[in-house]
Amino acid sequence: MNKKKTPSLYEWMGGAEVVEKLVMTFYKFTLDDLLLRSLFEHMPAAHIHNVSLWIGEVFRGPKAYSQKFGNDTAHPHMMTRHLNLQITEEQRKRWMALMIKAADEVGLPEDPEFRSAFVGYLEWGTRIAKIMSQPDIKVPERDPMPHWGWGEQKPVLRSSDQEK
Repeated sequence: MNKKKTPSLYEWMGGAEVVEKLVMTFYKFTLDDLLLRSLFEHMPAAHIHNVSLWIGEVFRGPKAYSQKFGNDTAHPHMMTRHLNLQITEEQRKRWMALMIKAADEVGLPEDPEFRSAFVGYLEWGTRIAKIMSQPDIKVPERDPMPHWGWGEQKPVLRSSDQEK
């Protein structure tokens, strides 16, 4: 008897190619945005790829970000990327709005379970980034990589979804 395995958020959204496209689209939007441009216009070329690896791993895809930056140090590494940026609440909210716009633009799944989990992570992550960006914040040396899942409501699996 085959049981249907609940796909990870990473699998549900389409994997590495879709995550990379999402992040590239988001960063294009930031460069046209007067409120966010100054935070993003001088990012190194590798930044988009690293953020794609981060989002992929957070949504339970490959552990590529942790392999690159250390199993117990990947999350602190990401936190240090925000030090002293002094992100405002208005910038945090705009970041979220542009990421949701990018999700729509690249065609991420629209089902409410996925979007709830996706936006839940964005809300959590942007609040952490805002906290880490304030003066005199100390980043822990070690901290586990966060992982995001479906929460309480699982997706409705269709007959076309993979059986496992």
